Amino acid sequence: MKLHSALSAQYPHKAELHTHTKPCSRCGQVPPEEVVEKYLAIGCSSLAITNHLLSEVYSQGDPHELAEQYLADYYAAKKAAEGTDLSVLLGVEIRFSENGNDYLIYGIEPADVERMIPMLNSGIEAFYRAFKNDRNLIIQAHPFRKNMVLAPLDSIDGVESFNLHPFHNSRVALAAKYAKENGLLVTGGTDYHDPTHEGLCLLRTAEKIHDSYELAEVLKSRDYLFDISDHLVIPPDVKD
Repeated sequence: MKLHSALSAQYPHKAELHTHTKPCSRCGQVPPEEVVEKYLAIGCSSLAITNHLLSEVYSQGDPHELAEQYLADYYAAKKAAEGTDLSVLLGVEIRFSENGNDYLIYGIEPADVERMIPMLNSGIEAFYRAFKNDRNLIIQAHPFRKNMVLAPLDSIDGVESFNLHPFHNSRVALAAKYAKENGLLVTGGTDYHDPTHEGLCLLRTAEKIHDSYELAEVLKSRDYLFDISDHLVIPPDVKD
């Protein structure tokens, strides 16, 4: 058996880690029900909904009401996936008031969104100290994109090296190099916004991922591949 076939068989399950939906993310072009259809059509097992939680949008008002507003698309995607083989996972792409950086949060549940909202006017260092626990992961998204600032290494668990948004230069080679040099976890995703861009970068795993906590555990295990249009990428071993 050739190497590609052997690895594909060993890691058969495909997961999307970075997805935006309409209307929760203002930049999203596709409603959650259609996103579910598209990812089912390309054979994905898991789909992380990671809509934008922006300080300028969600920092004013009742945190409970704002959280329910934010979570509406996630719940709509879960409902659309009922009775299918697709597991919809909760993630967040959070942006604080301190700068334009984005951070992907995995290993969470809906109640955590309400906890995050009062922290939007802080910054990544304060957020990491207050929110980090043994079950979640805090990942700097596309850290080498224009206008991004590298987060303190003690305030993140990893970096999104393989962000394949077609309309942004995320300088993936620099991000991959930075992750390796600093022993950071490496993630990747399509950064899905537009109707024809589904599945540009997927995670491939040996077992199906059923929820956000399982996703965080898989990433911590470092036992996964990236699938970039059926080209398989093996992340390097990193320091514990």
